[in-house]
Amino acid sequence: MDRADEELSLAKDMAESYKAFRHEIHKVIIGQDKVIEELMISILGKGHCLLVGVPGLAKTLLVSTLAEILQFKFNRVQFTPDLMPSDITGTEILEEDATTKGKYFKFVQGPIFANIVLADEINRTPPKTQAALLEAMQEHQVTSAGKRHQLPEPFFVLATQNPVEQEGTYPLPEAQLDRFMFNLRIDYPTHEEEKEIVKATTSSHKPTLKKVLSAEKILAYQDVVRKVPVSDNVIDYAVKLVGNTRPHQTKNELVRQFVGWGAGPRASQYLVLAAKVRCLLQGRFTPEIADIQAVALPVLRHRLITNFSAEADGIKPETIITDLIKQ
Repeated sequence: MDRADEELSLAKDMAESYKAFRHEIHKVIIGQDKVIEELMISILGKGHCLLVGVPGLAKTLLVSTLAEILQFKFNRVQFTPDLMPSDITGTEILEEDATTKGKYFKFVQGPIFANIVLADEINRTPPKTQAALLEAMQEHQVTSAGKRHQLPEPFFVLATQNPVEQEGTYPLPEAQLDRFMFNLRIDYPTHEEEKEIVKATTSSHKPTLKKVLSAEKILAYQDVVRKVPVSDNVIDYAVKLVGNTRPHQTKNELVRQFVGWGAGPRASQYLVLAAKVRCLLQGRFTPEIADIQAVALPVLRHRLITNFSAEADGIKPETIITDLIKQ
């Protein structure tokens, strides 16, 4: 089998693997189909996710279940006001050689050295510690005492935020928000879903999860995603959509009136990457404009900085993005 046939086979296999993954995750997580799809899109697109939802909506359970099914090394970091950067990245410690009695520094890896890192309540820690994630998320490495330490691949940061409690929190700066491919909103379950959740969590039954995907398979899928062809009109649509979020470039009244700063070029890149993954998960081999529209909300909602007028009138970024897509 030549290289092209192998890549085509992997592309076909991706949709089947995703079905198996969804089957396993639904043994634990009831509902949340869209969030599960967007999480998988983010992983296969080499992105990171910010999960926003009130307490009790199984954000942490979703991530730990995901890591278990994917055979990934998983670490959870509970972000608190006293957390230091070295508590995440690792630190140098002084050790003594048992034979020569000579002293030397040894780097002890922090919890960020994992395939999936859950940054729980990321907005509860000061900016200095939040910034410790920036290099890791962008470069997939950690620098300590002038030495670079590569993180394991694949590497994926999933951060959670509680949108209700604001006391004692430190909002993420725009530079860090932009590092997240998706901002996912977890909503309350429907009445039927909540009934299923209560039944499942108040009984003694514990589901057995199968390991569906390995790190090696995910890396192969990530490589295939980059090789998916995209037509010029789809790229043109993505770039125009992002350009229309910028007040000085658009004719859209909502943007001109309520947006201070629009999305940057990273948004265009993530729109196209996410559209590529989405079409492969659905068994197609090239993305369409509908794929761009389907991923526009999670890609753009945290990249639009609204002004005081928007806050006064209760205009959310989602309202503006939906209006842009309709146009």
